[in-house]
Order: sequence, then structure tokens, then C-alpha cells
Amino acid sequence: MVEIIRQHHERLDGSGYPFGLKGEDILLEAKILAIADSYDAMTSNRSYRERFTKEKAAGILLESAGTLYDADLVKLFVDRLEVEGEDF
Repeated sequence: MVEIIRQHHERLDGSGYPFGLKGEDILLEAKILAIADSYDAMTSNRSYRERFTKEKAAGILLESAGTLYDADLVKLFVDRLEVEGEDF
């Protein structure tokens, strides 16, 4: 569990932190958590900006699929958002 949390800021292309891991070197669970964490950050109000709409956040994830995030996992995540229709 700790390693999943440590890796959740890693990105598919190696641009993440703290280890600069890329691709298959990143745990599957960390890839999933990275998508969920990024979505949550984008759809939450911040001191420096208003939250993004669910649609805008999903669009940003899709644009980053295959580069920052695992493309298959992003598709599953976005498809689930559309099915569930939840604001979370």
C-alpha cells in the first residue's frame, strides 16, 4: 500500500516524481490512483482557481492519455464517469 502511494505522482512518460519511473515500472494500482487523484484535484476548488467541470477534467485526462496516464485506464475511468453520472 505504501509503495502505491509513493508512486501515485509518477507519470507514464517518466516526467513524474519522486522516482521518475515510467511505463511498466509504475504499479498498476499507482496508475489508477494517479488518475483518480488528478481528477479529484481538477474538480475541487483551489485557492488559486475554481474547480473544473467534470467534462473539462475528463477532457484533460483524455488529452494526457498515453503520455502522462495509461490510456486504457483513462478510458475505463472516463467511461465509468459517463455511466455513473456521479459528481464525486
